[in-house]
Amino acid sequence: MSRKSVRIIRTFGKVLFVLYIFFLVYFLFLAEWYGRTGMAEEYRYNLELFKEIRRFITYREQLGMFAVFANLFGNILIFVPYGFFISMAAVRRGFFKTLFYSFGLSLCVEVVQLFTRVGSFDVDDILLNTIGGVLGYILFVICNVIRRRYHVRRQKKR
Repeated sequence: MSRKSVRIIRTFGKVLFVLYIFFLVYFLFLAEWYGRTGMAEEYRYNLELFKEIRRFITYREQLGMFAVFANLFGNILIFVPYGFFISMAAVRRGFFKTLFYSFGLSLCVEVVQLFTRVGSFDVDDILLNTIGGVLGYILFVICNVIRRRYHVRRQKKR
């Protein structure tokens, strides 16, 4: 692959990452669809691990499968691109580094939600977001292995 192609791909990756960050900020703090229409009067937070996860699973019939999916899997899926992009951008990447950065960003998001009262502070969200970031790292590793195998096969054909 030429240097120009590599530069174009990296620039495209950076643009995608910036767009993803804008989407994340909008979705987590501004999206009216999830009730983020301003400060809540009631101060909501959850400091007990697995409390909300258990509640969503226990009351899945009453809440509806969309609400369960959006809360449990949505919190995971929304951080998968972060784990992928942070691994792609890092010079020194690794499982624990991605775990730490995913946890850190998720904690920051939850603390901002706590102070702005947009959404609610939930330790279960931190756990699910961190799992999403780690899954993004695993996806990056798989894609990187496939890319390297393809590149090696191409080099052997020359």
